[in-house]
Parts: sequence; structure tokens; C-alpha cells
Amino acid sequence: MAEKKARVLFISQEIFPYLPESEISTISRNLPQGIQEKGKEIRTFMPRYGCVNERRNQLHEVIRLSGMNLIINDMDHPLIIKVASIQSARMQVYFIDNEDYFQRKFVLSDEDGKYFADNDERAIFFSKGVIETVKKLRWSPNIIHCHGWFTAFAPLLIKKAYADDPLFANAKVIFSVYNDEFPEPLNENVRKKILMEGISKKDVEILREPTYENLIKLAVNYSDGIILGSENLNAYVLEYINSAKKPLLPYQNSENYIDIYDEFYNQFLNDNTKVSKGKK
Repeated sequence: MAEKKARVLFISQEIFPYLPESEISTISRNLPQGIQEKGKEIRTFMPRYGCVNERRNQLHEVIRLSGMNLIINDMDHPLIIKVASIQSARMQVYFIDNEDYFQRKFVLSDEDGKYFADNDERAIFFSKGVIETVKKLRWSPNIIHCHGWFTAFAPLLIKKAYADDPLFANAKVIFSVYNDEFPEPLNENVRKKILMEGISKKDVEILREPTYENLIKLAVNYSDGIILGSENLNAYVLEYINSAKKPLLPYQNSENYIDIYDEFYNQFLNDNTKVSKGKK
């Protein structure tokens, strides 16, 4: 019987060409293609920020996946799923959309550079939206690779809120840390907003002060492996990562990182007999 392909879910803050080239957007564009070309199945997600041109990029809504509501801060928010194709890469990108959170014409800050006050809710909605969409796809990932601070709630959700879901039970979460620091703390009530079944106050105690450093610490705590995506990182964050004693991939230059990332994934796949034997 043919061995089942390993499945890698990419959750990214930004992807080129939908947003301008940056360290995160470039890696998030090229890495999924490279991993797919190595024989793994992929799914790729990013937020549908208002500045993403739907007509030029040929986004269209996936009606069968849209239509559910996510409760964030005691409010119902409709989840809209859109998709586009990068033809040259034979790769689809799924977009998480919602009128309240993603219609504004900017990404994480306004035209004056001031970060949006609801970025905490936007980030929670995005990560939860990805997980719920993957559930609707009935697609069980072996590796979940998160890119950028905007994805930092995903490891917590996967390991706690969705821990009993068979689709995610054996998934290994890898978090890439970048030089993408935000200046002001997130909303002081973010700990309450992330609480849901499976997540206790104790799990998010570190967000008593919801700074960039503490948010990245939270992601590190609930990830199985860490990748240093930028050459220069916040020293406090780097010290914490090194003390966490988790599988760690140092910063790689742009020439051969896809091969090295793939080898890093394979370490986790080989540890998981359910994957290596190709069982469902």
C-alpha cells in the first residue's frame, strides 16, 4: 500500500505577492512551494487584509467553507473563507476574512503607524478561523508551521482547545520567530478573550502583561519546535527560546533553507510512528 504523504499546514501573517516582499512574506511564499515539490501535501493560510486586491489576485469565496460564526470577546463574528491560486507554484492560498477585523485598508497598523487596538482579537480570530476551516476540510496535518507574531495564538489553541480533536491530536507545531516586534502591549483583556473550553487562566497567565515578548513566550511554550526566521531577534526572546530546551533550528540563509526546513520537519515526522507508517 502506498505510504500516505505527510501533510504540512502553513499559517502565516503575510505572504507575497498578496502583501509586499518582507522576510516573512517571502519565506511564506517560497517554503510551501518547496515543501510541496518535495512530495508533501500542503495547505497555506493568511488573513485577508483589506489591502489585498481581490480582483487583481483573483480571490473568490469558498461558499462551502464559509458561513460559521466565531465567538470572540462574547461577540459573534462571521467567518468568510476565500481562496486564490499562485499558478506558477501550483499552490492555493486560503484567506481568513471578516468584515469587522479585515476590511480596513491596512495590515497591522494605520497610515500613521499606530497599531490597531483590536489586533489581539484579530489574531485570535485568524488562528481560530484557520483551525475551524481545516476541520471543515477534514484535513489532518502532521506538521503545523506558524509564521509571525500574528499566528502566536495558534500553538495554544491546537495544544489546549483542540487537543482532543483527532484531526490535530498527533500534529507537531513549529513556530518561526521573526524580527517583527510590535511596540505597545496588546489589549489588557486579551487573557479573558482567549479563554475557551480547554484553555484555563493558568495557561495564559504569561499574558498578564501582553507584551510582544510574552506573546512569543506563549507561542514557544505550546510549540514542539522553534525556528529562528530572522538573523537578528529580540535578545530577551532569544534567551527564552534557548532556555526552553526545545528542538531549535538556527537562522538559515536564503539559499538552502527549504532543504534544511524539510529535514527539520522530518525529525518530527520520524518521531511519530503514526505518520512514518502512513496510517490514518
